[in-house]
Amino acid sequence: MPLTFHFTCNAAAAAALALLVGGCAVGPDHKPSEPRTPADWSSWHGGSPTLLGAERSAAPATASITSGDWKAFNDPVLDRLQAMVLTANPDLQTAALRFTQSRVQRATAAAQRGPQVNASAGVTRQRQSESGAATRMIDALGSSVANKDQLIRTLSEPYNLYQAGFDASWEIDLWGRVRRAMEAADADTAASAAMLEQAKLSVQAELARTYFELRGMQRELRIARADIAAAAESLELVQARADGGLVTDLDPVRQRTLLAELRARIPSLLQQEADAMNRITLLIGAPPGRLNTELADATTDSAGDAPPLPDLALGLPADLARRRPDIAAAEAQLHAATARVGVAVADLYPRVTLGASFGYESVGSERFGDWGSRQWHVGPSLSLPIFDNGRRRSTVDLRELQQQEAAVAFQQTVLKAWHEIDTALNAYSAERQRHAELVERERQSRDALTLAHARYANGLTDFSVELDARRALLQARRDQAQSTSRLSVNLVGIYKALAGGVPPMKELSAGS
Repeated sequence: MPLTFHFTCNAAAAAALALLVGGCAVGPDHKPSEPRTPADWSSWHGGSPTLLGAERSAAPATASITSGDWKAFNDPVLDRLQAMVLTANPDLQTAALRFTQSRVQRATAAAQRGPQVNASAGVTRQRQSESGAATRMIDALGSSVANKDQLIRTLSEPYNLYQAGFDASWEIDLWGRVRRAMEAADADTAASAAMLEQAKLSVQAELARTYFELRGMQRELRIARADIAAAAESLELVQARADGGLVTDLDPVRQRTLLAELRARIPSLLQQEADAMNRITLLIGAPPGRLNTELADATTDSAGDAPPLPDLALGLPADLARRRPDIAAAEAQLHAATARVGVAVADLYPRVTLGASFGYESVGSERFGDWGSRQWHVGPSLSLPIFDNGRRRSTVDLRELQQQEAAVAFQQTVLKAWHEIDTALNAYSAERQRHAELVERERQSRDALTLAHARYANGLTDFSVELDARRALLQARRDQAQSTSRLSVNLVGIYKALAGGVPPMKELSAGS
């Protein structure tokens, strides 16, 4: 238990004590951490040099990366969805409430630095014991007190006690306990703000990823329907040749089998389209079916437009790291843990509190409020911790361990950030090269089908050659459509890894 001393002082001594308010702040000071970063991406990445080196060295290392909103994807529907998710997503509402709570907690911590003023008033009905402490002096005087019994009965008669007044106290922050508490609260608020930004980034990235997956499904549906129409037209031609005795009945059977295969893909693609729509409406906090009109496929082209492919001119990695909200949150949490060490250390030292009170007290209401009924006191008090069985010292050790844990978490967050960025770049670069090859494959397959159809029409080959060529073209078109969708999804991964930044867009062809 700490010892508490109360003493009075004159006005000059009180003023001298007030000057001590600018005392030192004990405990370690937080120094912003500088994560280890490479000079540029071309000298530090986990991907194959063949895969990434050419693209990353194409632009200077100091080329800046454009940050901003999702308008960089040049999709008005996506822009509207992103605006909706920011206002209606339940996860974002929860994160916003937590941020508001941290601001309220900061205000609570800041309230400690000012004086505390309380007012009180009361009326009580009381009776003193005839054999209690109040009659001890009468007993001590003995026979010298006349009418002793009558005096005791008079003192023990019930009476009304009226009290009113106020008191004020102010702790002089000699060792910076309050300042460190406010510093920790400010850091907690900064961490909550960063986590709110991280939640926004995660929800928006998930929305964009699902949106591009939906558009990919719709692109595959357009291709499948176009293929069904082409296969049905081809079936009519093959059936006409069979009816004319130019080919056997086996050729129409093979074509009908291919047509059935194509039609069997439609229900699965429709289910995947509906699932993607439901995931988007859930992210926006809307009931199923609310956004079906907004998300419907309005494109008539069977292939659809490929997304613009960006140049990977990333700039300085250190600049990217400072923009990531998870790194900012880890840095703020380390700052808060460091400040709490100072709070624990300050608790090892004495506390000095200036106090004052003024009020009125009167037995009976007749004289309540008279100047003679006033009572007051003013003066400092000293609270000195002497022995608490090691509780305060253990608290200091605990806060120091928590600071070390926060430092390790910060370094781990930075390391994970680099890996996430590098993984996203590897995935995008690999898919971009794969997409270029698939475009060429689709062109070659289309030429092969044209040639096979011509040879079959002239009777130079049987129908199996054209059928194999058609199957190869169908698979090439599906693979290209899926790769186009993955390009957009992987670009979203880069956007998220770079905390809302995307490389400068270049309007390149899909096969570039």
